[in-house]
Amino acid sequence: MEADTRTIRDILGQFATGVCVITTRTADGSGLGMTANSFSSVSLDPALVLWSIQNNSECFTHFTECEHYAINFLSCEQSELSSLYAQKGDHLLRPDHVVQSAAGTPLIRDALASIECRLWQPYPGGDHTILVGEIKGIYPGAQEEPLIFSRGKYRSLATA
Repeated sequence: MEADTRTIRDILGQFATGVCVITTRTADGSGLGMTANSFSSVSLDPALVLWSIQNNSECFTHFTECEHYAINFLSCEQSELSSLYAQKGDHLLRPDHVVQSAAGTPLIRDALASIECRLWQPYPGGDHTILVGEIKGIYPGAQEEPLIFSRGKYRSLATA
């Protein structure tokens, strides 16, 4: 079978992932957020995580040139936030959706957890850039079920 873009996307969509909203501050101090499911841990020593941003994203410069950002793990109750910050052209954070970390990084209110990172290093990755961040702060949150995304839809965890 030929590996065209649509087939690759459909196959990769079989893999269930958690959903995050990545947040940062713009140069003018505005809060910015975008939905991502490309998160992964990298290392414990030093504490590193990664996520990827599409090279033609309207948020690209804000995230690839920021000093700090936060990765906010969403709960199953936050699918509307995921959908909102996944839309093109609407990435300004609503004040009622966030709280501020001690360093001033916006964190999604009532997220399962938030990880505040200092941008460690960007790496080219085809039509995306892989952003590796060093964990500088952790913020445990709500004890809810995680928001899961698979096959183009939000899903629930099956419990035994």
